[in-house]
This record gives sequence, C-alpha cells and structure tokens, in this order.
Amino acid sequence: MPRLQSRFRPWPTLLGLAGCVLLQLGHAATAITDPAAFLRQTESLRLKDHPQFVQRLEQIHHEAPRVTPAEQWYLRYLDAWETMFQGDYSKSEAQLHEVIDHSGDVILAAKASALLLSNLAANRRYEEAFALANRLTTNLPEIKDPQTRFSVLINLSQMLDLAGQTDLAINYARMMENAMPPGETLCRPLSLAAAALSNGKRLSSTSPELQRAIDTCVAARQPVIANAMWLVLSGLYLDEAEPAKAIALLDRIGPSIEINHYYPHLLSSQVQRAQAYLRLGNDNDARKAALAAVAMGSADDISEWRKDAFEVLYLVEKKRGNTTAELSYYERYVAQDKGYLNDISARALAYEVAQQHMLAQKLETERLGKQNNILRLQQALDTKAVETSRLYIVLLVLVLISIVFWLFRLKRSQLRFKKLSCHDGLTGISNHQHFISEADRALRLLERKYGTACLISFDLDHFKQVNDTHGHAMGDAVLRHSVAICQQKLRPTDLFGRLGGEEFGIMLLDCSREQGMAIADRIRMAIEATPVDGDGCVISFSVSVGLASTDTSGYGLQRLCRDADAALYRAKRTGRNRVIADNENDSLVDSNEVNLRLLHKR
Repeated sequence: MPRLQSRFRPWPTLLGLAGCVLLQLGHAATAITDPAAFLRQTESLRLKDHPQFVQRLEQIHHEAPRVTPAEQWYLRYLDAWETMFQGDYSKSEAQLHEVIDHSGDVILAAKASALLLSNLAANRRYEEAFALANRLTTNLPEIKDPQTRFSVLINLSQMLDLAGQTDLAINYARMMENAMPPGETLCRPLSLAAAALSNGKRLSSTSPELQRAIDTCVAARQPVIANAMWLVLSGLYLDEAEPAKAIALLDRIGPSIEINHYYPHLLSSQVQRAQAYLRLGNDNDARKAALAAVAMGSADDISEWRKDAFEVLYLVEKKRGNTTAELSYYERYVAQDKGYLNDISARALAYEVAQQHMLAQKLETERLGKQNNILRLQQALDTKAVETSRLYIVLLVLVLISIVFWLFRLKRSQLRFKKLSCHDGLTGISNHQHFISEADRALRLLERKYGTACLISFDLDHFKQVNDTHGHAMGDAVLRHSVAICQQKLRPTDLFGRLGGEEFGIMLLDCSREQGMAIADRIRMAIEATPVDGDGCVISFSVSVGLASTDTSGYGLQRLCRDADAALYRAKRTGRNRVIADNENDSLVDSNEVNLRLLHKR
C-alpha cells in the first residue's frame, strides 16, 4: 500500500460523486449465467468502480450459482482482496494463505502472494514481507501470465517504496509500463512512480509527474488510485504552506472518498483537513476533523496520521489554555511520534536483514560450488600422486594457520591503535580528527540522497572557573558527566566528538533544522538540570550551543562548522546557557522559537 512518510500520505483526489453514481446505475444486476466471466469482470472493477465491485460480490454470494472448484478459489481471492481493502488485515491474511496453500492454481497463488506482500507490510511484519518480496523477485521471470506479473510488480514497487528505496520502486513502476496487460492503463505505474517520488521528497505541487498521474487515472476512471494522487497533491499544498488550496481540494474529492470508502483515504483526508483548518486559524473545525480521524482507529494503532491528529488537538487545546487536555493530547502525540519513528527504523532494518539473507544464500551457493570443484580437483591429484598431495596439503595448512595467526594479531593491533587514534582518551567519544572525517563522509552520503543534517557546536560555560576552583580532576569529571548526558539524548546514528578542551561537536543526520534545535535545547536543559556532586560540593554548570543546518549552510563541512561556531559565539555573547542557530539570512534563531516551528512542521 502507498505510504505516508512509508509513506503514503493518502492525499485527496478528484472524481465526482455523480460519476460514481452513474457507474452504479449503469450496472443493473443480471442473472449469473457464466460464473467465470462474471468473476473476471468483477475483478476488473476493484478500483475502477469499487461500489459496483462490492455489489457484484454480494450478488454471487447471494445467488450461489453452481461454480467449479477453480471458480470457488477465485471468489475466495476476491473476498480476501475486499477484506483487506476494508482494513481487516488479519482476516485477509488467513484468506490469502488458504488460497496460496490449497488452491492448486499457480497463477492465482502468485496473485495472492503479491497481495499478501502488502498485507504483511500493513501488519508491520516487515521481515516476513521483505522475505516474501525477495522470493517474488526471484520468481518473477517464471511468471508468464501478464496480469499476474503486473500485479506482482505493483506490490514490489509499493514494498520497496515502503523501505525507502525510491529508485528501486520507480524502476518496478517503469517495468510495469513496459509490460502492460490487455485492458490496463498507465494509471497504476504512473501513480506508483509519483508516490515513490513524493515519499522520496522529490515532488512538488507543480511536478509534471504528479499531474500526468492524476490526468491518466481520471481518464482511466480509476477513482481509488486517482484519490491517492489527489491526496498527494493536497499534502504537498500543506507542505508548501497553502492550506486554503488543500481545503478546496479536499472538498472537491470528499464525495468520491466517501463513496469508495477506502480506510486510508478516509483517515488521511480527515487529518489533512485538521492540519489545514489549524493553519487557517479555524480551531473548531480543526479539532472536529482531528477527533474524527482519531475515532477511526483503535487506541493501539500507531501511524503518522494519528500522530498528526493528536498534534492538532494538542495545539488547539494549548491555544485555548486547556492545560489538562493539552497535556493529555501531547502525551499521546509523543507516544505516536515515537512509535512511528520506531516503525520506520523497523522497516529499514527488516529490509537490510532480508538483503543480508539473500546475500548469505548466494554466498553459500557459491561456496558449495567452489567446494565441489576443489573436491574434484583433489580426487584427480590423489590419483596421480597421493603422497605428494598429502604433503602439500599439510604444508599449505601450516602456512595458512601461520598467516591467519599473523593476520589475527595484526588486525587486533590495528583495531587497538585505530581506537586509540579515533577516540578521546578522557571521554571515550570521537576525537577532533575522527569526528571531522566521519562528519564529512556522512555529509557526502547525505547530499546524494537529498537528506538534511544539523551540526551542533557547544562548550561548557565558565569551565575555567571549575578547573581553577575545584581542580582539574573535578573538571574532567564535569566533562565526562556532560558527555554521558549528551549520549542519552542522541540516536545511535548521530556523530559525537570532542573538538578540544570543553568544546564538543554533534552531527545529527537525517534531522531537520527545527528538530536539531529541539534536540540541542533538550541537551542544554538536561545539562543545566543535572549538576555534578563531588568532594562534598555540588557543581552546577551550563552550556552554550550553536547550530547550523544543511538547509541554510549547504553540505560543505567547513561552512557548517563556521556557521555553528559563529552561532556558538553569539550564544555566549548574548548571555550563555542558550541555543542559537544561523538562518539563511545570517540572522539568528533562538531555541525559544523552535518549539513553535516544530509544532507546525509538515
């Protein structure tokens, strides 16, 4: 399924309610004389005219015509598709497994496996999903049925988009364009490519790829897919600070979303309404839409939609001064945000694990092949000169053991010296040279995928007084204590190094400027609130923090360091114990305004 930052942001769509009604009136119920043809026609209506698809399923179940076992399995597959469409993924999974394991139809099993791929992803069972994706990819050349191959490519593109593999997702969408089965249009491949570009942050509201996908899906009379593309456009309007356009678009496509009743679209459109109304200052309508979105799911659901809905509710109650409600919604917003970030990490990890399993299997196959070749060669040598071969083998083993032992000792020494050369002896974090090297490498990688990063530079206020008053041993304890506090606030992927004396640097990867300001301020407050207790006295201290972001300073490390240092020195000149960041106009942003910006992100 498309993702909302997996991310399908079911963004609004345009197909009028009148068109859907006319389609329904145009399909008068007739007696089922050919069940196989009836089922094929029903399947073709899944996304083109979903209400009619549901009506035809009800008709065949109600009339219960005489069907063959193959037609019965075909019907079960369509039932599983509709169950999943309505959001009951657990029930749909059981139905799909039954079709895969017992239908005996290779083509139908492949289609059910492709649908199961999206089902597993929706249930957050990512390791199973990516393992299944690898199997489908391996078996793709053997799938000859055009419609089945098309279905498998759809789900593979969606799955790789979910993993954040934008280019691979687009490649599978392009493969769909080159392998169009009869009766299909470019709607689905173009919409999948547009969704991947959107999730990869490569799309704007005026992008021709998005407009082409919308026009194609509307012309093809595919309202569900067209709705997804309209919702992408609405989300882009919100990102580009045009909430009035988003509301107008949501109003236009609302009837189509209601009549097709696709759960992600219903939920996404409500959340986008809430965000748009909030930005327009219409707090009552924003709160109403956000509550409607929250009511659609269960309390255990974790998604970016629910996170955004709780954020809107929190901001509304904060503006009204309802402290109790504000705190309650904020806690739920934080829980959703943490769960959503964990979900993104789980997807990435599952994808890497699946890739490693494939690589391990390939290496194992190659290893076995090499072993067989060695055995055959060894047998030939044994036939000609058994004794000589044994002697050579013994000598070779001794040499290999010696080499391995020598390499082991050399590697251990290299690792020990590398650690000593890369880490600060007092604090255990990266030293200046290693931090600069790793930060520069990370920025080059980040630039290629258009990510964002923040460089934080901070040092301890009045640290010389600590050394002069309490001695250098206590100063060292303060430094170690500060480092430990920072490490608790950072992610494993963040880079942390001591630049010299009491000055430290932090590189926050995949982090926006507003998020970086928030993290820096949490570090500052944590250090200020946690004094050091030593030798019967309590030493309180603070830090001054400067921040630079790739959004304004670019990806050059030298420029980032210069801007972060400039912000740090200004933080000290303006009173210390504060966070300041340079913006694109070389003016400064204090940490007191970053919280408001964070609450209006996306």
